[in-house]
Amino acid sequence: MIAVIQRVSYASVTIGEIIKSKIGKGLLVLVGVESADTDEDIQWLSNKIVNLRIFNDDQGVMNVSVRDCGGEILAVSQFTLQASTKKGNRPSYIKAAGPETAVPIYEKFVRALVENLGKPVQTGEFGANMKVSLLNDGPVTIIIDTKNKI
Repeated sequence: MIAVIQRVSYASVTIGEIIKSKIGKGLLVLVGVESADTDEDIQWLSNKIVNLRIFNDDQGVMNVSVRDCGGEILAVSQFTLQASTKKGNRPSYIKAAGPETAVPIYEKFVRALVENLGKPVQTGEFGANMKVSLLNDGPVTIIIDTKNKI
C-alpha cells in the first residue's frame, strides 16, 4: 500500500455536485492498493498514520499525532498512486489491485483507521470520479509505502 498523507485545515470530497465527505483539522489520506497487500500492511499503515506526530505542540514543534490533537481523517482510494513510470510516458498501473481485490482491502484499511483513531473516518467513494479539495496546513505531506517499512 502506498499512502500520501497531507496535514490539512480542512478537506472534502465532492462527487457530481454533492459533497460526500468533509473534515476539519486532520489528515487527508490518499491510498493506493496493490494486489500483494496483506492484513499486516493494513494494520501497520493504519497504526503508523494515526500515530504519526506531525501536528504542532504548544512550542510549535511537530510532536502531536492526529489522535492526540482530536483531528479527523478523510481516506480516499487512489489507484494512480501505484503507477509505474519507468518506461515511456504513459503510466502503467499493472501493480494496482483490481476492484475485486482493492475494495475489500480499502474497506478493511478504513475500519483499521477507525479502530486506531477511536472515532469515525470519512471516505471517498471507490471508483467514483471525485473532486478532492483541501487546504494543506504547513504544507506537510508525507508518503509511506508499506513495502519499504524496514
